[in-house]
Amino acid sequence: MFEKRMTAAGGSGSGDVDSGYAWWRLVLTLILGTVACVGNWSVVVLLPTLQVEFDTVRGGASLPYTCTMLGFAFGGVVMGRLADRVGIVVPVLIGAFLLCVGYILAALTTNIWQFAAFSLVIGLGSAAGFAPLISDLSLWFSRHRALAVAFAASGSYLSGAVWPMAIEHFQTTQGWRATHVGIGIFIPLVMVPIGLLLKRRLQTLTYVQAEAVTEAARNELGLSPNALQVVLVVAGFACCMAMSMPQVHIVAYCGDLGYGVAVGTQIIALMLGLGVVSRLASGAVADRIGAGPMLILGSSMQAAALLLYLSFNSKSSLYVISGLFGLFQGGIVPMYAVIIRKYLPPREAGIRISLVLMATVLGMACGGLAAGYIFDATGSYRLAFLHGFLWNCVNLALVSWLILWPRLRRRQQAMAT
Repeated sequence: MFEKRMTAAGGSGSGDVDSGYAWWRLVLTLILGTVACVGNWSVVVLLPTLQVEFDTVRGGASLPYTCTMLGFAFGGVVMGRLADRVGIVVPVLIGAFLLCVGYILAALTTNIWQFAAFSLVIGLGSAAGFAPLISDLSLWFSRHRALAVAFAASGSYLSGAVWPMAIEHFQTTQGWRATHVGIGIFIPLVMVPIGLLLKRRLQTLTYVQAEAVTEAARNELGLSPNALQVVLVVAGFACCMAMSMPQVHIVAYCGDLGYGVAVGTQIIALMLGLGVVSRLASGAVADRIGAGPMLILGSSMQAAALLLYLSFNSKSSLYVISGLFGLFQGGIVPMYAVIIRKYLPPREAGIRISLVLMATVLGMACGGLAAGYIFDATGSYRLAFLHGFLWNCVNLALVSWLILWPRLRRRQQAMAT
């Protein structure tokens, strides 16, 4: 009787899953992610400028990026939990406010420590455009869940394809401080009205049905929810320790090689633009072969691309390798969310997906900082690329075990009987 009353009060029918409205919600989610995730990429473009402006070394100039990623990581968990409780609208509105305040105040800073502090605020705001949106959208799809999650996750990469070139243009013509103020004004004008369009929520009966499906899948896997969570957290951290080197330092790397910051900005835009293509293609493939096999494939190809960076550094080769890197690694992170939705309770989707994505963001933060200090110690990025490759091997070992474990377990049970 209680479930029936809740169903009537839910406001949306069970037919909303995989419906036309769900696809419309997907479009809004993609736009929100593209706008909100500006915080992840603006500091990448500014890295060489900050090094000169605040008279610091490369590792010190990488500090604001690390603070942004820390805010992005922990903000994702808080906002993911908030989305589980009250829906997605509140996290989006909070994110818009934090981004507005963070960017405008960052423009007024006078040293790297102040800038890093407001970068933390920017990261907290940008978090509203990633993990909470992914977990929310995953609830509205079943048959095409991997593709939908890939779309939601593509907002961060589309942001990386669009924002760096825009920021580089305005930084050159107006200065980085005026550019930051402009971003701070623009973001809430877009995020607030779109966020208010996402008020509609699924009914209780839909959650009950989904929980039964995930429990059956989890029993077949043979791992407890917390054990699976731990494996995915460590795997996510490792893959993004590897992923961070090209994404965070490619602009500075191109500057060091004499190609200029503008070339580095074009390369990262190419990398992340093809990353969007990769995410969507990976989502479509994962709906057919499963998220696990797709995760193994993506991790293997990312490792291959990192090895290519060790062997080639001409301008043309960097364009090619970075394009391949974007195609190879773009589909990795969304697969963690798809795996969580398959095996873990949907009512906990926000917090559980956010915890894994927090680990991936921490991997990006720590990897970016480590690469900066490796460069300061050696005067070269060669060991930084090798460092990333070794972390990639850790990820590949973990995800391979996770996918092969149920098969080994069933084989052992068959032999025992």
